[in-house]
Amino acid sequence: MKAQKTLLAIALGLAASQTFADAISDGKFYADVTARFESADQDNGASKTANALIADTAFGYESKDFSGFKFLAEYEVVNAMIDNYAPETAGFDTVADPEVREWNRAQISYANDGYTAVLGRQRIILDNARFVGNVGWRANEQTFDAATVGYTIGDVAVKYSYIDQVNSILPKFDADVTDHLLNISYSGIKAGKLTAYAYLLKDDDTDAKNDTFGASFGGKTAVNDLSVIYSAEVATQSTDDFDALYYALEGGVVVDGITIALGNETLGSDSGDYGFQTPLATKHAFNGWADMFLATPKDGLSDTYLKVAGMAAGVKLVGVYHDFKADEGSNDYGSEIDLLAVKKLNDKFTVGAKYATYSAEDTYVDTDKFWLWAQAKF
Repeated sequence: MKAQKTLLAIALGLAASQTFADAISDGKFYADVTARFESADQDNGASKTANALIADTAFGYESKDFSGFKFLAEYEVVNAMIDNYAPETAGFDTVADPEVREWNRAQISYANDGYTAVLGRQRIILDNARFVGNVGWRANEQTFDAATVGYTIGDVAVKYSYIDQVNSILPKFDADVTDHLLNISYSGIKAGKLTAYAYLLKDDDTDAKNDTFGASFGGKTAVNDLSVIYSAEVATQSTDDFDALYYALEGGVVVDGITIALGNETLGSDSGDYGFQTPLATKHAFNGWADMFLATPKDGLSDTYLKVAGMAAGVKLVGVYHDFKADEGSNDYGSEIDLLAVKKLNDKFTVGAKYATYSAEDTYVDTDKFWLWAQAKF
């Protein structure tokens, strides 16, 4: 009997070892290659128009599932083929795509029976990325050295992340942190999804704290031949010295595949001394693609916008108009028009073009930006 148990243990060990070996050997290699031209022209008289041609290559390997576990490693190389832009070349306007060579992600993940976990350098995107995202538009995306756990049961999903380091799109701004992110959502309401969150951030070098608590609700409802879309969000933020309020409202319709939406996003101010900040966000997706408001002004920002989006001949088309004003005081921050066209040629290749023109009023300067790109995924 003892010999039989020993043989069984050996057999099970060999089977497990073989299964693990299969998970490694049957994994997949992949690559994501993007060539993008960007022009940036700020009417400040101090620098020349930037022209950048960037080649961004991310290649990696992901193992096959082994009892719920997977391993992923991804390396990224960003090359400047035309480098007439800051920070690569002084005297030009800025394009936030410096040359980079780094491990973008290196993680072990687990998923089974509603439980998930990720340990290592990872991508974290929560909700619409307004507070936590990967800044996927830039060549060098933002990732996090973190531990993330999650659990989904029925209509309830809970996710928690502990972040030890933020790996910025600009490596010189990589930061040692002690961040706690808690996000809870409930999708059992017919009208939409309800989310509550608490994001507690601390910079280890300065001990500066930034605590944000908020809730959002969004969804859509069919009315005859159209869909009505809506969302609302409110959050409070406290630092060591200031407090500020955030709120966002959007409503619109979808008719024959065309989305028309009107909204306002306000990042509030504490008496003109501090503006509500979102340091971990995918900021490019909000407040205009010209990136004039990556840091919220001290007197806050009220962004009222009209968005139209749809498809024509297989091309995704988006147009957005922004009107910017201060939340505190009477500063007029100007307006912006954003235009986008993206065509997915097939499962591997995508091409696109984007344009942003910002018109200044009381502060900042007129800014025009243009992008043209091609992407291949293998």
